[in-house]
Amino acid sequence: MPSIKDVAKKAGVSVTTVSRVLNNRGYISKETRRKVEQAMAEIDYHPNQIARALQKSQSYLLGVIVPDSNHPFFAELIKYIEIYAHEQNYKILICNSSDDPDKEAKYIAMLRENRVDGIIMCSHTLDIEEYKKVKLPIVSFDRIISEEIPYVGSDNFLGGELATEHLISRGCQRLLHISGPLELDMLPNRRADAFKLKCMQHNIPFKIVECEFNRLTFDYYRDLITHEVSKYLNDFDGIFCSNDLVAYALYVYAAQQGIKVPEQLKIVGYDFHSFTRMLQLPKLTTIKQPIDKIGKVLCSTLIKMVGGHEEDMISNTIVSVELIKGDTT
Repeated sequence: MPSIKDVAKKAGVSVTTVSRVLNNRGYISKETRRKVEQAMAEIDYHPNQIARALQKSQSYLLGVIVPDSNHPFFAELIKYIEIYAHEQNYKILICNSSDDPDKEAKYIAMLRENRVDGIIMCSHTLDIEEYKKVKLPIVSFDRIISEEIPYVGSDNFLGGELATEHLISRGCQRLLHISGPLELDMLPNRRADAFKLKCMQHNIPFKIVECEFNRLTFDYYRDLITHEVSKYLNDFDGIFCSNDLVAYALYVYAAQQGIKVPEQLKIVGYDFHSFTRMLQLPKLTTIKQPIDKIGKVLCSTLIKMVGGHEEDMISNTIVSVELIKGDTT
């Protein structure tokens, strides 16, 4: 089998240079990288990942636990996590918790058994103490777990402010917010805090309806609107939804009931993921989370922790959001 020395000879560079290309360490010019990669291809050289992992006590594997990889937001988030991980020579293992605590606990155990270097937690069904027991680098998405576990999220409070202010500026006089369970210590609940504060500042009557988002399908959200929200529709002229699938399900229900959007009811969503961008009728007014940036920061933060960069290890990150004007306000 060809060796790293054969690659170096074929490319006309040193063994150290080949090693730096393989490990993505230090500055390597594009031309040198091209020559090394071409030499590897020509002599059919494949680095022994297992040996490299044993040598460095690293597997170059990262675990990613999400509630549902079929949900447009998490599908897109996984895409950007994988892109950045690949750039850093890491691979990812994706686990769907289905918001089931037992399943999530088993996946954490499985990832530890497979010697992943760290875990990105996008599912949060367990008690905080359970995450502290993992003994692996962890980065959390949208939940504050502990001072030892950094988190990444969008500016949910700003998102709530932008959505509420926009509805008020469009003439809404009675506002409703559809949120997740507010007793959970989740960063997205700051959207409800901002909504409530803005309504009080403008003396706008308001209501918050808490819903269980434990199944991330359109059919589930359609039933949720029918059974949990529909009874309030005649009392409000503006609704801020905590995600775009809820907003779209609300739009469909309103159309079926003969409620004109935006003339009689104005709707704002949250996320602006691939599903939202593909919609032609209607184009939702929504709050855009920069999913690409969130994915990159989640991955880069975890890799820094794996590498032992203590000065960067505990760095919580909040990324900004913006209002995207559509046809529903």
